[in-house]
Amino acid sequence: MKRYLIFLFFGFHLSCFASTDFSASDTSAVNHLNKVAASYFKSNPDSTFYYAKQSIALARKVHYPKGLADGLVQTAHVNYFKGKSSDAISNFNEAVLIYKQLKDQRGLSACYVLYGRMYTLLADYKKALSYLNKALSIDRQTGYEYALTDCYKNIGIVYFSEGKLSKALDFYYKALFIAVKNHYTILSAELYNNIGVILQNMEVYPNALEYYKKSIAIFEGTNNLQALGTLNQNIGEILLAQANYDRAITYLDKANRITKKQNDQDGLSSVYTDLGLCYANKNQYKKAISYLDTSLRIGIKYKIVYNQAYAQIGFATVYNMQKDYKKAYPYAVRGQQLAIKLGNLSVRANAAFQLNKTLVGLGRVAEAYQSLNEYIDLKKGLKDNESIQKLTSYNFELSFAVKQRLLEQQQHEKDLLYKQNSRAQRLTNLIFLVIIMAMIVTTGIYYREKRKQQKINAMLENKNTEVLQQKTDLDEQASKLNNLNTLKDRLIAILAHDLRAPLSTLRGLFDLLQDDSISHQELLDMIPGVLKKLEYTSDFLDTLLFWINSQMENFDRAVKSFSISEIVASETQHYYEQASLKGISLIENVPDNLIALADPNSVRIVVRNLITNAIKFSGENDIIEISAKQEDNNVLISIKDTGTGMTPEQSKKLFKSKVDSEIGTHNESGTGMGLLFCKDLVEKCNGKIWVISKQGIGTEFSFTVPASTTS
Repeated sequence: MKRYLIFLFFGFHLSCFASTDFSASDTSAVNHLNKVAASYFKSNPDSTFYYAKQSIALARKVHYPKGLADGLVQTAHVNYFKGKSSDAISNFNEAVLIYKQLKDQRGLSACYVLYGRMYTLLADYKKALSYLNKALSIDRQTGYEYALTDCYKNIGIVYFSEGKLSKALDFYYKALFIAVKNHYTILSAELYNNIGVILQNMEVYPNALEYYKKSIAIFEGTNNLQALGTLNQNIGEILLAQANYDRAITYLDKANRITKKQNDQDGLSSVYTDLGLCYANKNQYKKAISYLDTSLRIGIKYKIVYNQAYAQIGFATVYNMQKDYKKAYPYAVRGQQLAIKLGNLSVRANAAFQLNKTLVGLGRVAEAYQSLNEYIDLKKGLKDNESIQKLTSYNFELSFAVKQRLLEQQQHEKDLLYKQNSRAQRLTNLIFLVIIMAMIVTTGIYYREKRKQQKINAMLENKNTEVLQQKTDLDEQASKLNNLNTLKDRLIAILAHDLRAPLSTLRGLFDLLQDDSISHQELLDMIPGVLKKLEYTSDFLDTLLFWINSQMENFDRAVKSFSISEIVASETQHYYEQASLKGISLIENVPDNLIALADPNSVRIVVRNLITNAIKFSGENDIIEISAKQEDNNVLISIKDTGTGMTPEQSKKLFKSKVDSEIGTHNESGTGMGLLFCKDLVEKCNGKIWVISKQGIGTEFSFTVPASTTS
């Protein structure tokens, strides 16, 4: 009988504290680390702890108090989650002091809520309610309804843990009404689970399963392993109570795998007790005792009162089943003592029942009669009429609220549909205008590039004639000419393919429009794809044109001093959204004082190509970091990713005239020419470019340009 209740951490989205002690890039880095840490808690708390520690170290270094407090709260959350309550208290106290100094009410409220959750686990309900009521007062003043809903839910958990089911229901349904009104889906799922727990304690198992199924239907679409583990255990415990031991073990094994993966000591301990009781009922007593022993040791080590009580009662249950009442007695007595301290009615009733069985077996009839009366009174408390009446009343109100919300949503959808129909004709005209303009622009680009290509061809022919006429260095010059011809042919092929594809798409689209072969909605669906192709073609032509111009003898490279951080910031801001869509974290780590002496446009093109290349070969949860530093008289710029990486054979083929472009993690295609352009542009700036890569680990591209000697 686990605590059953789902505790979730919600992230901080608050304004930064202004100070002259830290720069915008420093605060951005700290905030980004805290955001990454928060995103990992539901699936991998160890990663949360790692990134939060990095955030704390950087925040202390740059004197950024808001980022430091947020990082401390996250380490505290992981510490108490793993049973390290003393470390968590130290983290919380420092964070509270900082939030008070900053007058950050939302941060302070969130910190108090987590403080209350920790003391609930430690069965110190007085302290838990003290902190939660502080948070409640702040949330009411600020009017932040999400935090208010979460606070009501956690106060309900405390009252449930104390055995005050009626009060727990009051707060659960207060929270649920706000969650339904504001479409807080995850909070609604948590509350469905917690109400199911009360029904389970009242032994209304069919209704409890209905609430659990509502909750698990929402959580199965997320990566919230903690919630899924809890729900699987709750369902397993209902099946255990219904004597369906094999199905119960199936659900409990799922919960066990999740708690082990998360290193959730609280969950692991209670699951072990449940498994022990299942195997005891299957007469596998040795296995049952092993599970219970492990559960009790974890509960004692991490000072989790609930799990200690549950394991002690479990031991008494198993020994009573074997009629070994002498062994059962100390466990039954200790279980009852802990259950009284805990306050949970269900645990107290279970403890009284096992103590009664033990005393009967030992022949201590008077004491057994007393424990039996206590058990009967506790059972009545679990099924009191007030709680049942409240459940019925609240469920009726909730059904009405849900129906009202659905009616409002349907009316809103009708209004939207009416507006969309009235604007349909204007939208169609606008779409035609956009398509025509896109076609004109594409045709103009194609014509211009064709003329430039003719000039390039003429230039290459002249070079070919000169090479043939030269008598000295014949082999070297002939090889150079062959390479130029190969490059020319490849450029022509790429231009023909990449320009023909969007034009063919546009022509096909117009044919379909002319024949009325597609509907208005189908046209709308096709336009983003067409525009994406045009945007890709335009970007490629811009890069190609700049590189082609750089090959001209009269090309003005505009060598001058410029800031590397401005170039990197200007380029990366265009790719944050693209990286986010693939689940990639894009990090800048470029000092403001790095000044290079080169052509800034050449450096811009190289940085752009390397960033897009890194995004292409990275996927979900990967990190791309752009960094720079000065080495002697050069500025070293690196673009490092944790993507697919390359084999040594693939690395050796880079920067050559013949490169077969690989498919990206989302089937992105390419021309294979980008790195060749980058190498040429870097060398024209008197720099060098190279790559270090390992397959399955990641890739780091680095290049140098001269550093400016002036300040």
